[in-house]
Amino acid sequence: MPDGKPAGVPCVQLDEELRCRLFGRPERPAVCGGLQPDEDMCGSSREQALRWLGHLEDQTCPQSDPPPDLPGRRAAD
Repeated sequence: MPDGKPAGVPCVQLDEELRCRLFGRPERPAVCGGLQPDEDMCGSSREQALRWLGHLEDQTCPQSDPPPDLPGRRAAD
């Protein structure tokens, strides 16, 4: 995504299982490589990790409207 990925929009490089097609490749964006997994971010399950990523997107979304729900994300209260 040459102009970046808007909050709430799945990356075009994710496959059907939400795995990055660019993982380990030089063309993978630096911001993606900068997300280093740890227990605070990933928790103990994929669902917790996706929820945390959703939280990061919510916090950095420039729009006044919250981003749409994504797999693994809790709906906004």
